[in-house]
Amino acid sequence: MPSTATADQPTATVLTDQEREVLYAIGCGMREGEIAAALAVPEHAVAERLGRILAKLGLRDRAAAIVHAFDCGLVIPGQGPRGHTVTAAPRITVRRAAPVPDPWLRISVLGPLLAWQAGRPVDLGPVRQQAVLAVLALCPDRAVSQQELLDGVWGMAPPIGNVVPVYIYRLRKILRLGDSPESVITRDRCGYRFARNAVEVDVARMEELVSAAGAAERAGDLAEAVRACSRALDLFRGEPLAGLPGPFAELERLRLAERRIALAQRKLDWQLRLGQHREAIAELSALTVAHPQNEPIAAMLMCALHRSGRRTEALAVFDRTRRHLADDLGVAPGELLRRTRQVVLRENHVERDRTRTRAAR
Repeated sequence: MPSTATADQPTATVLTDQEREVLYAIGCGMREGEIAAALAVPEHAVAERLGRILAKLGLRDRAAAIVHAFDCGLVIPGQGPRGHTVTAAPRITVRRAAPVPDPWLRISVLGPLLAWQAGRPVDLGPVRQQAVLAVLALCPDRAVSQQELLDGVWGMAPPIGNVVPVYIYRLRKILRLGDSPESVITRDRCGYRFARNAVEVDVARMEELVSAAGAAERAGDLAEAVRACSRALDLFRGEPLAGLPGPFAELERLRLAERRIALAQRKLDWQLRLGQHREAIAELSALTVAHPQNEPIAAMLMCALHRSGRRTEALAVFDRTRRHLADDLGVAPGELLRRTRQVVLRENHVERDRTRTRAAR
């Protein structure tokens, strides 16, 4: 969707005063928590207003909203708010709360392990050392013992010598809090963990977006649910923890891969419920190629094709999935797939009867 104001795009005039306040604050670079504090409203209310702003202005995401705030003149680079807004409404004034410090360290595990310290990429060292960091990153709410790290990174083939403290020492040295001697990795009697509020892991952000999508669904806003889920899926950069050794990384790879598929199915189901059948076909087709034995995905593709008038292709999906199930697993299609096929066949018969009736006339 467009991310700048054009002649055909709605402007801030379509927003309520409350929504324009939020758009102004977002354009000023404020986070949801800061906006909630400044406006004395719950943080979820800010998220709901942002969702309405995106829908009304035809914007794709938060970044597009920031651009729009500048393009429509609500915020001027280097000057903050204009002396007057683009509408006849009173000037929007937001009391900016004290800035909330960004996490010092950002870690991404939804792909090859990456880290940024104060916005700069970090060399995390050898793969076993990276695997130790990955365990800490994926156990953010508790301390991880030295034995857990040994079991998770080396499994049944423990190393010769006491290498875990060596890797922790190197990581602590690399990942310091600013110019201080303190590290983002702390130690207590239970083991090692990250310092509070010092680290942001992309998995946590993904789950926040998933929760927002669920809240939007419960509120009946499926379009916002699709947007939030799409943003969660965009955080994946390939195979999670790609190339990292050890049983912990292997189990997390499987868990996160399954999570990704489940999120994609959830988003596509919402798209079908919104009538976005043609938009969903390409992604569903790719998923069926990657997961040829997944019956729910095959059934969703059949529905999308059928509702787009492509019934022959829908039946071909059934035949292809049936062959994969028989050849690879030795089983027949389940009830969901069979029922979907019956719906398509019934519609085919109805359409043929209508055609014959028209021809007879």
